[in-house]
Amino acid sequence: MAKRLTYYILFGLVAGMVVGWILNASIDNGTAESAERLKDIAGYFSIVTTLFLRLIKMIIAPLVFSTLVVGIAHMGDTGALGRVGLRSLGWFICASLLSLTLGLILVNVLQPGVGLALAIPPATASSGVDRAAFDLAKFITHIVPDSMIAAMAGNEILQIVVFSVFVGVAITAVGEKAAPLVKAIEALVAVMLQITNYVMRFAPFAVFAAVTATLAERGPAILGQLGYFMLTFYIGLALLWAMLIGIAFLLIGPRTRLLVRYIRDPLILAFSAASSEAAYPRTLEALDRFGVPPRIASFVLPLGYSFNLDGSMMYMTFASLFIAQAYGIHMPIGQQIAMLLVLMVTSKGIAGVPRASLVVIAGTLSMFKIPEAGILLILAVDHFLDMGRSATNVIGNAVAATVVAKWEGGLDEREPADRDFPHAPTGHGPKVDVDSYEKIGPGQV
Repeated sequence: MAKRLTYYILFGLVAGMVVGWILNASIDNGTAESAERLKDIAGYFSIVTTLFLRLIKMIIAPLVFSTLVVGIAHMGDTGALGRVGLRSLGWFICASLLSLTLGLILVNVLQPGVGLALAIPPATASSGVDRAAFDLAKFITHIVPDSMIAAMAGNEILQIVVFSVFVGVAITAVGEKAAPLVKAIEALVAVMLQITNYVMRFAPFAVFAAVTATLAERGPAILGQLGYFMLTFYIGLALLWAMLIGIAFLLIGPRTRLLVRYIRDPLILAFSAASSEAAYPRTLEALDRFGVPPRIASFVLPLGYSFNLDGSMMYMTFASLFIAQAYGIHMPIGQQIAMLLVLMVTSKGIAGVPRASLVVIAGTLSMFKIPEAGILLILAVDHFLDMGRSATNVIGNAVAATVVAKWEGGLDEREPADRDFPHAPTGHGPKVDVDSYEKIGPGQV
């Protein structure tokens, strides 16, 4: 099923591009009436995508809670939990600096905004992005939920992680008395993964609708107008992929080359739907098949969705400096580094915020006297850029979980990459010494 689903999603992506292009070409005649009609048509297609994303949101909270609690319970002690948490955060910080720095270097080398020579708008001009949605102080106090029910209802992943850690640690402390509860939560994991399989069958239709709606409303012309900016950004993402996978290869060894094969389904889904959240359940399954112990994957992935959005962080430096270049605003290297450090901090609060990257960029631009209205330059192609950064977020978190698993004692025996996933992860699979993987051979692991 997994292999067929990948092909169906790709078919939906291509079909959506064709249908969207045809709709735009046949209806758009440059008048306000045709633009409004295309917007209405796009709205109808978007219903399908919205339904799919709501189905994903429906399973995220119980899946994160159940897998994380079971994972912590199988760790056995709070010392192991603290060690995994510190190693995860250490990796997240290093990966964040890598993403932000690479974006800063590339935007200075490739200079996608130089030559546009746009007139600086009035200081009162607005981007239309609600910056009030992000506040660092509110984010810090918001980490701890005042109600677990409200946190799950709002899909507040970081709050769910905090509550799940308390539940998992308490189960470990109680010991044998909590065994029935652990068994019940393991059953919940199995049920949620089965529901995930049902939901994923709807993914190709959602991808088709999303791409059709975007191209029908915007038209292919917008891709040409900001084509160089998009090209340079995707070059940056490709380099970031290569660097992340290269670092993983140094730490894990030859088995790393199989990682992308195992997560290709969630990668394609995240890219096509422009949502890394949509790929969370499949990423969790793929990592378990690859051999990352579920107790590690179920802990690292939810944290990664709050602290390790590598693609989004590269986009922030790239887009901010692109806007400065477009307005002819010179920023000394010291000021650029200061911007990088600001983004390093503020990017940690973007989980769950609509158009999160744009919200952080809007706040950062005003701090460095760059016109906030410059966001309108990139807003038209933000969906196409979001496709790339969503896929990058998936691979960044997959690499993070794999590396932490290596640091924690090795990977489990891998399972066939294209097999369905009907069972719940248990965290008790046999260990494989990844350093001897090359000697064993991929067909015998």
